[in-house]
Amino acid sequence: MDKKEEEQFHVFYKVPSGDGPYVRAKHAQLIMKDPEGSILWFMKAINEGDRVDSALKDMAVVMKQLDRSEEAIVAIKSFRYLCSKQAQESLDNVLLDLFKKCGKVEEQIVLLKQKLRQIYEGKLFNGKPIKIARSHGKKIQVTITQETARVLGNLGWAYMQKGSFMAAEVVYKKAQMIYADSNKACNLAQCLIKQARYDEARYILEDVWRGNYLGSDDTKTKNRVEELLLELDLKQPPPFLQNIPGLDLDDDFVNGLDHLINEWAQPKSRRLPIFEEISTFRDQLAC
Repeated sequence: MDKKEEEQFHVFYKVPSGDGPYVRAKHAQLIMKDPEGSILWFMKAINEGDRVDSALKDMAVVMKQLDRSEEAIVAIKSFRYLCSKQAQESLDNVLLDLFKKCGKVEEQIVLLKQKLRQIYEGKLFNGKPIKIARSHGKKIQVTITQETARVLGNLGWAYMQKGSFMAAEVVYKKAQMIYADSNKACNLAQCLIKQARYDEARYILEDVWRGNYLGSDDTKTKNRVEELLLELDLKQPPPFLQNIPGLDLDDDFVNGLDHLINEWAQPKSRRLPIFEEISTFRDQLAC
């Protein structure tokens, strides 16, 4: 393989060049499709100080894929001190995913509160108002405002998993004040439903349906709004034929409908003897 072919190979497979343990780990992970073997090489890279930041993070991701999330949590906690200051935020994000995978709600809450404190103290983003992140393989700019709302949204979700719906409501409302979107709006509505505050929940969901939030037009959002509205209807059925757009109930129609219902309501079968017996004592029972 000549130099040009080698460069194309590394670009296509997204494998770094070189021959150290980290490169071997990525080769095993991405080309050989040997996740177990890649973990051994990632660990060797960490022990030898070869691209430790990336090695620890990538190893944890592979462990998660192999349902070894508990081991990944231990690994990050054990070796993150070897990583640079710039890598700590990424490691926290990986930890949060691992905590979710393992159902460790309390650990999520503690870590998310810690991230909020870092934001408050100006320590997140390394003191900058904007950072460059990756989303679906593309580089995007994330502001400190968006990140704060995202962390609050995750904290609200963690409280929901814990069943602390009042706490989740407070957090989601704070998040919406900072950077509102349809996902957090739906979660807030769900919190209100859990607290039997159906009218408030319906108002928020109808607002999302009208497209008044960022992301309201997303198909998944529309489906979720429909599901939550259905849940609301089951818990609190709306008044029959009320507030339906385009339906004009004039007086003649209503009177005719009443007459028809009264006709349907006429008794069409004989009453059982027991009711005849009870009716003779109706005046006495009323006294």
